[in-house]
Amino acid sequence: MSRDTLVSFEGVVKSFGNFVAVQRLDFEIKKGEFLAIMGSSGCGKTTTLRMLAGLEAPTEGVIRLSGKPINDLPTWSRDTPMVWQSLALFPFLNVRENVEFALKMRGVGKAERRRRAEQWLDRMQITEFAERNISQLSGGQRQRVALARSLVVEPEILLLDEPLSALDAALKVRMQSVLKNLQRETGITFVYVTHSQSEAFSMADRVVIMSRGNIEQIGTPQEIYRTPKTRFVADFLGSSNVFTGTLQRGSAGSGIEISTSVGRFDLDLPNNSNPLGQSATLTVLDTKTQLSHTRPAGANAVPVRMIGEEFVGATATIYLETSDGQEMRVQKGHQELAELDLEIGQSLFAWWRKEDGHLIASS
Repeated sequence: MSRDTLVSFEGVVKSFGNFVAVQRLDFEIKKGEFLAIMGSSGCGKTTTLRMLAGLEAPTEGVIRLSGKPINDLPTWSRDTPMVWQSLALFPFLNVRENVEFALKMRGVGKAERRRRAEQWLDRMQITEFAERNISQLSGGQRQRVALARSLVVEPEILLLDEPLSALDAALKVRMQSVLKNLQRETGITFVYVTHSQSEAFSMADRVVIMSRGNIEQIGTPQEIYRTPKTRFVADFLGSSNVFTGTLQRGSAGSGIEISTSVGRFDLDLPNNSNPLGQSATLTVLDTKTQLSHTRPAGANAVPVRMIGEEFVGATATIYLETSDGQEMRVQKGHQELAELDLEIGQSLFAWWRKEDGHLIASS
């Protein structure tokens, strides 16, 4: 375990009867980082967070905080406050009293409680609501109260369980900025569980992607986006066109190709260690996939038919279909698309440079 490690999971397993919810986790959380754990419902992300909080006990393995095992420490002894999806604010207390609550439980005197609470009310820009009941607040204001209540105790680590899920889209974006700025300013380690790629990728320093209790990949948002390690990650992110096939020697007798149901594509593998004949998956980001009316020379190309389009802000997503019914996507700016003069049902070529492909070898 390195010096900058705050939390380590060492062979951690969690079972509920015969059901294994988390399968042998081995990873570290660094001091002062913003780590997001993401995956679809039932993947084990919330169970992982609950084990760190002390709300669930590992069936096997050890969880360490600052190098010390915490498996047997009760929740209130861990200094790992959590912001819940439901926020769990106390409706019978006003805003200031909610923020003071954890300090009161720790025996902090009344004057000091008030001073520290008012500091965080000011920092979260909710001082004017100090005497209000929780029921009188908007969703965003309640989020700020929940954050102030957790951070007023100045913990080393803050756990967040899908805290933005109930907010509308515009408010989510604003709260993402609030959370990231808070984390940077305080230096507190944030561990954030979400099913939302946009939340995880916009805020986190590193992202853990889980599936069926296993970690599929850990890395920076850029690493995971550009170079998914497994077919699951590529499909889960939904930002790449994915082709499965077999690795072969290039048709010209040199280089490596992948032979798929829609064509043979050149791969940029200068130091290839993958055996020929092996099944593999090729991914190409939808932002790196191009469109043209004629087959381009010297590029990997697939004949496609345009089946739809979706406009979001300054970009548009073009939906395509290959000859075998596989869906592809291309993301482009409006000006570039206007120059292509596209129509639904039109025959086109989707293409990419071989250096823009990413190979996932089968395990």
